[in-house]
Amino acid sequence: MTKTIHQQVLLPAAPKAVYAALMDEKKHAAFTGAKAKISKKVGGAFECYDDYITGQNVELLPGKRIVQVWRGKSWPAGTFTLVTFALAKAAGGKTKLTFTHLGVPASDYKAKIEGWRVHYWEPLKRYLAR
Repeated sequence: MTKTIHQQVLLPAAPKAVYAALMDEKKHAAFTGAKAKISKKVGGAFECYDDYITGQNVELLPGKRIVQVWRGKSWPAGTFTLVTFALAKAAGGKTKLTFTHLGVPASDYKAKIEGWRVHYWEPLKRYLAR
């Protein structure tokens, strides 16, 4: 059984800067504090959080949308999920990020809901506010 996570977050930077923080491996590592290797091409692979997360880029629209297939190291073999980051301009030069994570294993759902907030959105806000 799988579940879906929907979250929205207001980030203190323009969509281009948010996109860059998510897709540039040096910026990603700077806000997460963990090694990242990220292809900037559709079909390209990525590894984040010291290889805890691996996957592939499905759709990349700079400054607008990122769609990726994700796999968590602790998930059962063959388990893959679909992650979408939709970026929209918001007042004051900010970005409204609408996030969807489809196919999350039910056993990891609660941890991932909190994990996105604690390990992505909060550090990303701090990084972009610098």
